[in-house]
Amino acid sequence: MRIWVDADACPNVIKDILFRAAERKQLSLTLVANHFLTVPPSRVISAVQVSGGFDVADNYIVKHLEVNDLVITADIPLAAEVIAKNAHAINPRGELYTKENIRERLAMRDFMEEMRSAGQVSGGPAPLGQRDRQDFANALDSFLAKY
Repeated sequence: MRIWVDADACPNVIKDILFRAAERKQLSLTLVANHFLTVPPSRVISAVQVSGGFDVADNYIVKHLEVNDLVITADIPLAAEVIAKNAHAINPRGELYTKENIRERLAMRDFMEEMRSAGQVSGGPAPLGQRDRQDFANALDSFLAKY
């Protein structure tokens, strides 16, 4: 199993949790972004810089992931593609996307996008807090304990 990170928008505190987990479990961790990333020296941690453009990093991840790999992303359409390929996805707030909940998440995302377009809702999610970091670390540990 490999862990992939949609790293363009992944908070640094989440990356730090992932770096520690990859080293502890000796799991391959690959960060994918359209900008240069610095990663700690490690034989299990790497970074891939893709060209700029809409969904280029997402497409790279989908193309290279394998069954049962884990993808860390807040991008719900990417999570849906990951699940369709029989892999797993967790967002930086610790929510595991599943075959059972991904359609609902996609529908809510589309609804909120319509509301923003109509000017009825502005802004995005609240900043990542300490509770979110703990929820992510717990979800990651729980997932990794199964694999």
